[in-house]
Amino acid sequence: MHKHLEIAPPRRISPWSIILGILSLLALILLALILYAYSLTGATGAGKTELEVERGMTVSQIISELERKKLIQNADLAALVFRYQRVGGKLKEGIYTLSGDQSMFELADTLSRPGRSSTVRVTFPEGRTVRDVASGFARAGFGTYATNLKLLRNASLSKYTKGKASLEGFLFPDTYEFRIKDTPQKIVETKLERVKKELTPQNIAKAKALGLSVYEWVTLSSMVQAEAGNVAEMPQIAGVFFNRLEIGMRLQSDPTIAYGLGIGLPELDRSRGDFVRDTPFNT
Repeated sequence: MHKHLEIAPPRRISPWSIILGILSLLALILLALILYAYSLTGATGAGKTELEVERGMTVSQIISELERKKLIQNADLAALVFRYQRVGGKLKEGIYTLSGDQSMFELADTLSRPGRSSTVRVTFPEGRTVRDVASGFARAGFGTYATNLKLLRNASLSKYTKGKASLEGFLFPDTYEFRIKDTPQKIVETKLERVKKELTPQNIAKAKALGLSVYEWVTLSSMVQAEAGNVAEMPQIAGVFFNRLEIGMRLQSDPTIAYGLGIGLPELDRSRGDFVRDTPFNT
């Protein structure tokens, strides 16, 4: 007697099971991508560095700098994070200290806050010498006194200084704003450009009307300024000097003695013979 084997018909797979399987697979892939993307937002471990955000700088330029400094792993992802945290609308000019220990979100948060000032203001009152200016630049963090003095002494305004190297009297008193990263050469050039703005055709014409070259006009103005205790005294002192020039008399200006000796005006000592010492500036 033979036994008959019954073969069960194949089970039909529900279309919904297929769809559910595909959806589960896609969810797993999406989760893996999200986790991978999130891992790219983590800290890179790069060292501490500074980033200067300049006026008009865009988010994409900043992201490029972050990528160059190895603070981010993926620029496109950083763009999404920065957009999510609305960095673009909060960007302010300044210097930011950033670290490879920060995630993209932390970098975005740091850049959303005000940074340190990227500029330095340097004020030069009236009556300052080239040596004073060189020292002032050095104190503000730009170069050394020796470097600045050399640059100032080698700078040229020969059109007005009769070929003389000295810029004494030509360094216009004002408050100057420089970028922290500016070189000593740059700040000296900025100072000279400011001087040129004052040497207008109208001012040059005023000097000529007095029978003076620009160099003589600036030199005499410096002497008047050094002699005067206040602005009100200046016209009277200038008148005295002009009268002495007309009659061929010595100007006898004490500040020229002090300048020639490289000392301050209060340090002059007649008993020491300061007033008869021969210098190119003794009047």
